[in-house]
Amino acid sequence: MPDNVCLIIAPSVFLLDERVFMSLGILKVASVLENAGKTVEMLDLSGIENFEEVAEIHASASPAKHFGITATTPQMPAAARIAGAIRKSRPDAKIILGGPHITLVNAAFKKEKTKKIKGRAAKALNILKKTFDILVAGDGEEAIFLALKENAPKLIDADEPKSSLFLDNARLNLLPYPARHLVDAESYRYFIGNERAMSLIAQLGCPFECGFCGGRASPFLRRVRMRSLENIVCEMKLMHERYSVNGFMLYDDELNVNKGMIGLMREIRSAQTDLGVLWRLRGFVKAELFTEEQAEAMYNAGFRWILTGFESGSPRILENINKKATREDNTRAVEIAHKAGLKVKALMSIGHPGESAETVKESMDWLLEVKPDDFDVTIITTYPGSPYYDDAVKDKKKRNIWVYTYEKTGDKLYSVEIDYTKVADYYKGSPDGGYHSFVYTEHLSADELVKLRDLVEKTVRTKLGIPFNPSSASMRFEHSMGQSGSLLPEHILKISKPIRD
Repeated sequence: MPDNVCLIIAPSVFLLDERVFMSLGILKVASVLENAGKTVEMLDLSGIENFEEVAEIHASASPAKHFGITATTPQMPAAARIAGAIRKSRPDAKIILGGPHITLVNAAFKKEKTKKIKGRAAKALNILKKTFDILVAGDGEEAIFLALKENAPKLIDADEPKSSLFLDNARLNLLPYPARHLVDAESYRYFIGNERAMSLIAQLGCPFECGFCGGRASPFLRRVRMRSLENIVCEMKLMHERYSVNGFMLYDDELNVNKGMIGLMREIRSAQTDLGVLWRLRGFVKAELFTEEQAEAMYNAGFRWILTGFESGSPRILENINKKATREDNTRAVEIAHKAGLKVKALMSIGHPGESAETVKESMDWLLEVKPDDFDVTIITTYPGSPYYDDAVKDKKKRNIWVYTYEKTGDKLYSVEIDYTKVADYYKGSPDGGYHSFVYTEHLSADELVKLRDLVEKTVRTKLGIPFNPSSASMRFEHSMGQSGSLLPEHILKISKPIRD
């Protein structure tokens, strides 16, 4: 195996600002490679306008034989274009795709196989096989070594609990921390209050079965895997000392899924006492599991914001999406948080089966009633691995339209068939006309969903006095390529020195 491996973070053009959170998954893979003595080139294309040109010129100068790209579903058009750019200058290179999108597509494909049908997941997987040389689904930290072998299989399935590549709690706890030193940390801008912050992931997976979630069929995304409290707090201390941050965004799916969450809060508080500092934190909780004891512990640990996927204020929609939490549960969660001094960001979505003007109004009315401190309203997408995608059937009358029916109520959702390597079927766009809908319901067209989303955003922000997220926050850069790939600016390219035992 060659010692040099080039790992690439694809741009996220659907975000208002791409330089907010580092891509921690690929940085974990990088740290594992460094520990094995490999030289890692990290090409961070977040926010880079002419990313194809940057990728092509760096590939031409790089000694690496393998180029690994990570991508979520909305990043796939950019990832496919990066792969094409690398092939122009390095037809000999092996291009690896890992990350959430291939994991979701593979999970959906396996589900189709159990049903003995050849649906759109098979088609989506074949497109990926033609675009990339090696596909890695699931945990990449140990699968990467198989991907680097000369005889690597086309598809490496590390999203199988019985596989030796699937990480359990013990092995997760032994992994090195993400190689944050391989990206330009100073170019990432995120604050909690007045404190500069960085993100980390304390645990993996969410066991709940929301109907719109793209991880329903993937153990990698569904099975909860936890690190020890000591391991988590040690990483936070290291981040504080190395990067001078006093803010932490815990990007776990739901912090209070962990029964030891209150213990973690106490450990985080104790660490601050030992260091003589005050931290500010932010993270996600599940509404129906949220308690006053949890809220108090979070506040004492330094949390000032929580985020919750309430999704809808309509009881019918909450039933249709299998949310488990009721409207009353959601209201109670906001009240508990506010009583403890925690601010709440409500994550809302529209476009679910049965969505109508009435159900959207119910969501708007609920927001106005509970008065969150901030909120998002997005239009849902039918990602592979979700029931909306996996359990849909092709419309008999309309070409390229798929129909999902929620059995308990008979409500339907219609979605447009998409080549995810070409269309950014993204979940969040610019508030000034950047939203698109690739879904519609029996009651609302795609255009009507967009108009109602915009109406909810405008009405609630105006009445509650919540500022709009400015689209001007987006920062994208054009870089002159009158230089060799090895001389790219540090906020684009960093190269590690091998760490040998």
